[in-house]
Amino acid sequence: MARNPSLERFNKRMEAIPKAVREAVTPALVKSAEELADTQRAFAERSRDTGALINSIHVTLPGQTTPPHSQPGGSRTAKENEVIVTVGNSEVRYAHLVEYGTSETVAQPYFWPAVRLLKKRMRNRIKRAITKAVKEAK
Repeated sequence: MARNPSLERFNKRMEAIPKAVREAVTPALVKSAEELADTQRAFAERSRDTGALINSIHVTLPGQTTPPHSQPGGSRTAKENEVIVTVGNSEVRYAHLVEYGTSETVAQPYFWPAVRLLKKRMRNRIKRAITKAVKEAK
């Protein structure tokens, strides 16, 4: 694998952050992910047919694995300080078709509009948690 100096520098800086600070940020990450998932579920209501799509919106916590066939990215394990919101599973494999539409159906976006709506709010919540944890760690 090719070495990426920027990535190596970033990883070195991340390792230098005290573990207590990294752990203190997790609740803010989880709260943001749950809020995002709830908003996506609300936005997906207008596309409700069976409710399977809405029920497939899933929050994956650090160390857990995302459902198989989930969008975006399929099945993978969340790293430390990573919370993943996915849609879809082995039964619901059409989440992207609802989001973007097809040649025969109109798009009914729910995933990315929720991300755009909450992005600033989530970023600010996480920044506050980091700042607070760093001040307490000093």
